[in-house]
Amino acid sequence: MCKQEAITTIIIGHVTKDGNIAGPRVLEHMVDTVLYIEGERYFSYRILRGVKNRFGSTNEIGMFEMKDSGMCEISNPSSVLLSERNENASGSIVVASMEGTRPILVELQALTATSVFGMARRTANGIDYNRLTLLIAVLEKRAGMPLGNQDVYLNIVGGIKINEPALDLGIVLAASSSFRNIAISNDTIAIGEVGLTGEVRSVNMIEKRIKEAEKLGFKRCIIPESNKKLLKDEYKLDIIGVKNILEAMKCLGLR
Repeated sequence: MCKQEAITTIIIGHVTKDGNIAGPRVLEHMVDTVLYIEGERYFSYRILRGVKNRFGSTNEIGMFEMKDSGMCEISNPSSVLLSERNENASGSIVVASMEGTRPILVELQALTATSVFGMARRTANGIDYNRLTLLIAVLEKRAGMPLGNQDVYLNIVGGIKINEPALDLGIVLAASSSFRNIAISNDTIAIGEVGLTGEVRSVNMIEKRIKEAEKLGFKRCIIPESNKKLLKDEYKLDIIGVKNILEAMKCLGLR
């Protein structure tokens, strides 16, 4: 009847603890579009994400904030997520993530502390835990940073969850900054994937990430050398290309 009469119908389904639609997949198969509203219990931000769209792309998201009047759109999520950054605080850096075709800048914070239990802990909030442990191992092996007796805590501010390799360089630099207790300038942004040999690999849509950083007033951008060679446009901010994590750490005085 809905198709015959061209009536838009919204069906609301329960979700499991993992965030998936409960029960058989009949509900997802019968509809044209599936939308997920994501968010943490203790944060006011909500992300509307399309996971199925029969007649269009699922590469876009919408970001909203819960208020008295309901969910209000956030037109510039990057500026909101960076509005409360502390100056000259070690362990903090801004990274650029792509949500579909939309760049979002978020603050990534790391904290290292000497373990008192003899077994170092690793805690990740907002990124994959296994990715954090892998990057810590790369720091120990390739940069000679003794983190074996250090508890490492990582957090993405705002309750955002991101699973993208382009955050790797930011994670490495934030952990190094906290361990050395050297602050990274607030006008610096880092983008890049880190491999097991310590190399910094290229990422996609680098131009959109840089333009978003430029729009928000950042002055320095550290990106993979392979991405820098392919840039065509001119930017107002200083773009530094690095081949490995040692070069990136030297640029920020962390080595």
